[in-house]
Parts: sequence; structure tokens; C-alpha cells
Amino acid sequence: ATGYPLAYVAARLAMGENLPSVRNSVTKTTTACFEPSMDYCVVKFPRWDLNKFKGVSAGLGSAMKSVGEVMSIGRNFQEAMQKAIRMAAPGMLGFQPLTTFESDEAINAVLSNATDQRVDALAAAFERGDSVASIEAATKINPWFLCKLHTIHLLRKHLQKRTLQTITAEEMLLAKQQGFSDKQIAIALGGADDVAVRRHRKELGVLPVVKQIDTLAAEFPAQTNYLYMTYNGTMSDQPVRKSGVFRLNHEAPSTMVLGCGAYRIGSPGGVDWWSRPAT
Repeated sequence: ATGYPLAYVAARLAMGENLPSVRNSVTKTTTACFEPSMDYCVVKFPRWDLNKFKGVSAGLGSAMKSVGEVMSIGRNFQEAMQKAIRMAAPGMLGFQPLTTFESDEAINAVLSNATDQRVDALAAAFERGDSVASIEAATKINPWFLCKLHTIHLLRKHLQKRTLQTITAEEMLLAKQQGFSDKQIAIALGGADDVAVRRHRKELGVLPVVKQIDTLAAEFPAQTNYLYMTYNGTMSDQPVRKSGVFRLNHEAPSTMVLGCGAYRIGSPGGVDWWSRPAT
């Protein structure tokens, strides 16, 4: 995700080499002592399935209890976070409250003692009016993350004051930049059809762009070919291989490998091997 081969560099250092002499095998152009500045955000989100195991406590601690994880990419934390929630938890549209808590006491219990429902509890706490400061006191979560999640909550509340006919192009763009799916927007707009939202969004000219992960932030030529879609941009990147075959502007044949859903622990190693020749 970072474009920095940590394991490779660590192994070379353990063999006695120094940072300036170790080449970065990802960037191809820099040494290991170069620290890139990032223009994208990555969120790794766990996949929980504790109800499959009898007698297992839902409490989270230092022991690993997730059965997999997802990795989402965006231009900001809000966009990447909402993407991750949708991928890791089927049925969840993003960071918004569910009807899984019977009382305020149940919400408070999860805020104070982390379980696999922690994200749901955070959304429910914002929905009932809790402040960032009060949630920080209960959860000990860094306020930077809480402020970003609160931004998502406030935008969803704002969208609830709009309809499909009254939402502006600026509001639609902002919602997409904050990671809202068309279905999320449809529900916020009073239960509009998500297909109608998508059609209206395209009519408003709110479209995604395809970005290449630039692990060097344009300070050096990046040679990684890892793409993601975002609404936080005005034009798609157009990386071209030396052979001239790969283009994003559809002037030449291209191959796209799509990734979706959680990588689950216990998946056969053959899955990784089959995907490599496929690319």
C-alpha cells in the first residue's frame, strides 16, 4: 500500500547493508532512505465473523480475532473508510447507524469496551448527538479519526434535508468525495431509487476519475501500476508502459483486474498463484 518494501529492506539491513545502498524494488529509481510523500490514503479494515464460533467473546484486545481484511484506497480518509466498510461488511452501506442497539446503555458499553460492533456504535453515538470530545473520552480513539467520521455524519444529516430534485451538483460531488455510495445518497434523500440517483449524478457531471498510485508524489517517476477510482480529482492519470501498450484513454487494448470483498484467512494459496498469471 505504501510502495515501500519493508520486509525486503529489513532483510538487507539485517545482512549488514546500509539504507543509501539498498535500492527500492518498488520505485526502481530511489534508495531505501528516500521517504515518499503520499497523495492517497489507504484504510485496512478487518472482517469480523465471531458468530461462527461458539463461546467466543466479542471483546477485542491484543489477540487476533478477525477472519480477514480489506484494503481500500481513496484521496482522503473519509472516502477510503466508507469504501472499506462496504467491502468488509456486506449489507453495510458505509459509516451510518444501524438498528442493532436496543438502548443507549448498549451503545455506551461498546464505546467503552471495544467489540466487533465498534464502528456501528460510533455511528450510533453521533446519531444520538454525542460530541467528538465525549466519544474520545469513552473510547480513547484519537480525535483526528473521530473528527473525520463526524464529518461524514454531518454531511449525511445535511443530505437528509435535500431531495433528488433539489440536491445541487456541488452537494452531490461533496458526498461522493466523502465516500458516499449512490445507494447511501438515495436513502439520505428520502428513499430515492439508487439507479435514479446514479442517472441524476451523471447528468450533473459528477463522475469518478482513475488515479494511479504515485508512491513518490511526482518527485520521481513512479513505475507501479496500481489504480483506484476516486471523485477527488478532475482528470484520470494516463500512465504508459515503455511498450506503449497500457493506456487509460482506451486508445489501446487494456486489461483490468478487479478486486472486491474481504481476503479471508484460510483461503488457499492457489488463489494468489492463479491471480498472478492472470495479470
